[in-house]
Amino acid sequence: MKLRFRILLMWLATALPLAASADDAWPSRPVKLVVPFAAGGATDVVARLLAQRMSVVWKQPVIVDNKPGAGTILGTNLVAKAPADGYTLGVVVSAHVINPSLRTGLPYDTLKDFAGVTEVGVQHMVIAANPSFPANNLAELIALAKKQPGKISYASSGSGTALHLGMELLKTQAGIDLLHVPYKGGAPAQQDVIGGQVPLLVDIYHSSASQIKAGRLKAIALFSPQRPQSLPSIPVISETVPGVSALSVLGIVAPAATPRAIVDKASADIAAVIRSADFSEQLQGMGVEAVGSTGPEFDSLIRADVAKWAPIVKASGAVAD
Repeated sequence: MKLRFRILLMWLATALPLAASADDAWPSRPVKLVVPFAAGGATDVVARLLAQRMSVVWKQPVIVDNKPGAGTILGTNLVAKAPADGYTLGVVVSAHVINPSLRTGLPYDTLKDFAGVTEVGVQHMVIAANPSFPANNLAELIALAKKQPGKISYASSGSGTALHLGMELLKTQAGIDLLHVPYKGGAPAQQDVIGGQVPLLVDIYHSSASQIKAGRLKAIALFSPQRPQSLPSIPVISETVPGVSALSVLGIVAPAATPRAIVDKASADIAAVIRSADFSEQLQGMGVEAVGSTGPEFDSLIRADVAKWAPIVKASGAVAD
């Protein structure tokens, strides 16, 4: 019996350092970063810039793997089902926290099957209008909508997006009725508002910034919690309708069972790059405000946003495109 006990102790003494060193050595081979969109889009560009920087930090290739489809579900499911060894990470956006309420039969559990790595950054959402639209600010828009319930329409990039649901939240809180006109993408929605076919647009600010600066659209209000330092002249909705705010979130997750030591290392390393002055400036140029949170902070945000969007999805009657 004593001999067996000594053997067990010897095994533990050798096995535990080996387990620790396996985590310490991560990454020792290429890391895959799954992007749930096609190559070339805004999210893909951010992911590739980050992958380039992390390849230098980790001294291993970080390979972007584009898996578009089903409102980000295809790519996100690949991450959920991947080996939990730290060599598959995934990019998530606001659809990640909206999908549980919007879509039935998800092939993964949004709250249980992922570990947050870091929140990369946020994008500001804007309500804009055709220059001929009579309202020039949110108070005037609300007053006009109350006089014409259900007759003023707004365009978005699709049903069930954060843009659409942000407007639905405003409608509920302001007590107004606006008609949603969903498009298959932000560009055609923007062009129809510029052309006068639809009077209002809800869009990512950076996507419409050039049109706003050129006078082809006019900014009504941002959904941001407070006025961004980069856009101090545009009012935020909560200045007129308290409690209404929304941001388009971009972050990174890992499979839930990934060792905590690996998640923490990935989080610290990636967040350090995100918060670096030059990388933050790059993101700012693409309309993304850098965050670089811890893993637990991003997990908390995901839980809060799933709870936040659920009643908004239900009230809107939104269905997946």
